[in-house]
Amino acid sequence: MDIHILCEKFCDYSISMRGYSKATIRRYRFVIKSFCKFTNITELNEVSEEKLRQLFFYGRTERKWSINTYLVYRNTLMPFFSWCVKQGYMATNPAAEIEVPKLEKRLPTKLTKQDTFRLLEIVQNYPYDYRFLRFRNHAVFSMFVFAGLRKQELLKLKCVDVDIENLTIFVRQGKGNKDRIIPISFTLAQILKKYVQERKRLNRTCPEFFVSLNRNFGYSEAGLKHLVRQMNEASEIKFNVHKLRHTFATLMLEGGCDIYSLSKMMGHSDIKTTTIYLSASAEHLRTQMVKHPLNNVPLKIY
Repeated sequence: MDIHILCEKFCDYSISMRGYSKATIRRYRFVIKSFCKFTNITELNEVSEEKLRQLFFYGRTERKWSINTYLVYRNTLMPFFSWCVKQGYMATNPAAEIEVPKLEKRLPTKLTKQDTFRLLEIVQNYPYDYRFLRFRNHAVFSMFVFAGLRKQELLKLKCVDVDIENLTIFVRQGKGNKDRIIPISFTLAQILKKYVQERKRLNRTCPEFFVSLNRNFGYSEAGLKHLVRQMNEASEIKFNVHKLRHTFATLMLEGGCDIYSLSKMMGHSDIKTTTIYLSASAEHLRTQMVKHPLNNVPLKIY
């Protein structure tokens, strides 16, 4: 059977029955298409464990895949072929015996407190062509830095989800299809209030909280990507949206936030995911070092 037809059936199943996001479906289509292109396969019965191994070997040796990229391909092809087995299109899953490399344990990259402050200043004072852009863009970056939102969470945010008066943001169906409430600071509330005033001035009535400059539509992913690239160049600070999220987490810990509360605000399913930020924050660790019981014992230094 044609593997591309099966891919579409699997994607339809993943959307309707599993509730997977559009980004996940795009990844399924891209990886399966890449596998077919590399192996020159069109029919499912042509798939074998050996051809899969050739793809992964080529990826690691020639394309210099990171371990994360390797795992993305494996964790995409594995459920697709498992679905094919359950539907009776295959006898066994050819990806089942593909090795899983050990993950690299790297600390999340973040901006320093000084660079974060400088970035927000540059975003606010950039010479925009339109006044609206100053307030919207400053609000966008402030949401990442002061609330730790993911990119898709920010783009999907509705007006009804932002309660400035009660200082809360309702994240509707974030990663893992989970709802959560994030409290916001007075500083962020003031920034958002100024943006809302500008939004009203332009008579923007669409349900999305962040809107386009020229149309009554929600702010697009392409627009956000362009803005991030623009601010990278203007500030000469290398960052992406996820790096700003890491920055939020480490700054919260340095400010004294407990790990359980931070985990809830970040929307992590497992608190172990949040604990990596403990190691990433040298300032937080330094404040804990003063608790060593021998620090106050007079010792002779020779």
